[in-house]
Amino acid sequence: MGCRKRAPASELLRIVAVGDGAGGFSLRPDPIRRLPGRGANMHPDPACFAQAVRRRAFGRALRITGVIDHGALAEHTDAPTSTSGQPDRARDR
Repeated sequence: MGCRKRAPASELLRIVAVGDGAGGFSLRPDPIRRLPGRGANMHPDPACFAQAVRRRAFGRALRITGVIDHGALAEHTDAPTSTSGQPDRARDR
């Protein structure tokens, strides 16, 4: 999703969006591929995660609108985040 490169499903991390009831969504990693709902796949790599956030690919891939919290997914991919839950842009420069 982030780097848009193809890979076998076994090498990708499945991601699902969980609603918080107030119009916002939280992205959750699904490494065992069992959580209900629409899923999207990406490489479990901080660079791929940062690129997906920058391109706003999560909303399109998961067909959701509203505020998206990337915190749990950033922790899972070990991507540094700022206080707003967005990837740290200084790291990409």
